[in-house]
Amino acid sequence: MRKTRRVLVGTVPVGGGTPVSVQSMLNCPAHDVEGSVRQAKELSDAGCEIIRAAIPDEEAVRLIPAIKEAVSVPLVADIHFDYRLALLSAEAGVDAIRINPGNIGGDENVKAVADCCKKRHIPIRIGVNGGSLEPHILEKYGKPSPEALVESALYHASLLEKFQFEDIVLSMKSSDVDTMIRAYELCAQKCDYPLHLGVTEAGSERMGIIKSAIGIGSLLQRGIGDTIRVSLTADPVREVYAGKDILKALGLGKPGPQIVSCPTCGRTQINLIAIEEQVEKRLQNCTKPITVAVMGCVVNGPGEAREADVGIAGGNGVGLLFRHGKILRRVPEEKLVDALMEEIEAL
Repeated sequence: MRKTRRVLVGTVPVGGGTPVSVQSMLNCPAHDVEGSVRQAKELSDAGCEIIRAAIPDEEAVRLIPAIKEAVSVPLVADIHFDYRLALLSAEAGVDAIRINPGNIGGDENVKAVADCCKKRHIPIRIGVNGGSLEPHILEKYGKPSPEALVESALYHASLLEKFQFEDIVLSMKSSDVDTMIRAYELCAQKCDYPLHLGVTEAGSERMGIIKSAIGIGSLLQRGIGDTIRVSLTADPVREVYAGKDILKALGLGKPGPQIVSCPTCGRTQINLIAIEEQVEKRLQNCTKPITVAVMGCVVNGPGEAREADVGIAGGNGVGLLFRHGKILRRVPEEKLVDALMEEIEAL
């Protein structure tokens, strides 16, 4: 595990060996306070641990107290170019600010933001991507290479460090998975700031999850990364579920069930896909650290899933309920999921 500094985003610690947190971003129009609050509640209910909101102008600052009153999830103000919006957001009670100091004017503006955030214990996330690189850096490297992304991020950080501000989180996102991975690897060698992982502009839910699982997952597997956002062209709630699933697959998530299920074959005689979806949905809020098997046939079921704490295997209109490979009883197909849930509750 990479050793990093620790910053506090509201009540959520980022870095310093603390658990990896899952973020998402509101996609309601910034002036739609009611819609943004509703979406913030949906994200909170889904388990989102840090929420980000775009603050494009002074009117949008109204979002901050409204969301803070509605949910307890820490809120990040996403700001571009206008340092005054950072000051207003800090005064409105935001928990963190996403801004690039090199884009907000001279030292006087940077110092104003650094001093304001330091006074209120508000961390700053610096986020660079291929489209935000400074002209001199782009000219130096010729393209948005991993080296260019890292140099840009550390340049922005140096502007804050000049005023003794170091509650910083860095991100170097790219829509190209390999570039993203190599940028974070390089940055991890050059500094000890916490890293916010993400593949930007990852695409639809289907492709975005694949790209994010590869990019975010491979870095986390090597101990690089402290907070994540899965960017999808989809409902932000889906981003939260995807992020939690990536952490769960790596054994980094909060306690909860691991579901193992077979891919089905010609022996399958029950509607296993629908049954697995029911099981997954009903276990969504379960916190028991157990392995649950959902298998398609009695040939492979109890044997192949012997390590599962509890499981079901289908037959011809009837299924088996088993624990650690030991068959407990036969259950009609239509009652199979209910029987599994009762067994899980009894564990």
